[in-house]
Amino acid sequence: MTSPKPKNSSALKKDLLPGRRDGSNAKPRPRPARSRVLYSPAEVHEIFRRFSVQRPEPRGELEHINPFTLLVAVVLSAQATDAGVNKATRALFKIADTPQKMLALGEAKLGDHIRTIGLWRNKAKNVIALSEALIRDHGGEVPEDRDQLVELPGVGRKTANVVLNVAFGQHTMAVDTHIFRIGNRLGLAPGKTPEQVEQGFLKIIPDEYIRHAHHWLILHGRYVCKARKPDCPACVIADICKAKEKTTSVPAPLVEIAPLGPVEAAQDQAAATTAS
Repeated sequence: MTSPKPKNSSALKKDLLPGRRDGSNAKPRPRPARSRVLYSPAEVHEIFRRFSVQRPEPRGELEHINPFTLLVAVVLSAQATDAGVNKATRALFKIADTPQKMLALGEAKLGDHIRTIGLWRNKAKNVIALSEALIRDHGGEVPEDRDQLVELPGVGRKTANVVLNVAFGQHTMAVDTHIFRIGNRLGLAPGKTPEQVEQGFLKIIPDEYIRHAHHWLILHGRYVCKARKPDCPACVIADICKAKEKTTSVPAPLVEIAPLGPVEAAQDQAAATTAS
């Protein structure tokens, strides 16, 4: 004989122990704490104001002639230093500064020029393939659209953002290892993926500073907020910084840094890479 059903089934629900639908004693799993920005809008504004004073007109350290050579240089720079790419591309771009000339050069001769760069064989294939795609689909011109750029062989979101920002002045944030580190270490734009960090920075950076923001952050990460040992005494935002790793709260003097020439940039980048 079956037991009669209770008149009010909700009574059973009330008798269940909290935390589980079945009334077990297991406690509910705690939700992971959401990462949040550690800085007020005023603090963020002051950080980028100081970066703007330090480097009024920052520029990337990859040498290029036009949007196409910039695109090629960024593709070649994956898992390689800018200095190493520049050394290989100076002679290359003198003879192949358009998709048509690069295609005419061919994969084998292109490989001879970039042999000193890591993963050069695969990169040579990608550069030839993207040159073909630019000629076939875009009339030999580099598109000013991210979706079209990432369809090109060897071009990811970061590469597309660099090209859009540097070549076309668009307000993009190209998240490399330096920017990803700074976003999380400082708590400026915490995120588990580059795209999360990218969106975090785009939300907090004032419009007046977004044009050059990705250059400021890259250079700050490369020369000051280094991976292994941050150079806090050289940091102009040490008093604002909330990173656990910082060793001083006294900011470095806020003075303009003269742009580096090609040789100086190569030497400084090599030193920064060694130190990090």
